[in-house]
Amino acid sequence: MSIPRIIYLLLAFFGLVMTWYYNLQFMADSGGSFDITAFVAAGATNAAAKSLSWDLAIACVAGLSWMYFESRRMGLRYFWMYMVLALGVAFAFAFPLFLFVRQGKLEAEA
Repeated sequence: MSIPRIIYLLLAFFGLVMTWYYNLQFMADSGGSFDITAFVAAGATNAAAKSLSWDLAIACVAGLSWMYFESRRMGLRYFWMYMVLALGVAFAFAFPLFLFVRQGKLEAEA
């Protein structure tokens, strides 16, 4: 496996573990359930949280758009899977995972 693929895979792993570590903490603090309304509200509690929330939202829209067009250009299947993972798990997991798969296809074609 190439160095770029290893880096992308490690980033996907950390994107999954780190986001869900804090998601689980949020759920524990919220009585054991995941209240999406409270979660979104917590992302707007102050200017720093709003800045990070908007930063992630815009990066997610741009990233998913690029992933869609890149998937079509390269003939990668299952684009919808990355969208589901980005919205249901974490963009920090889905995007590096996409890059890992994309890099594998590029290397296979070379």
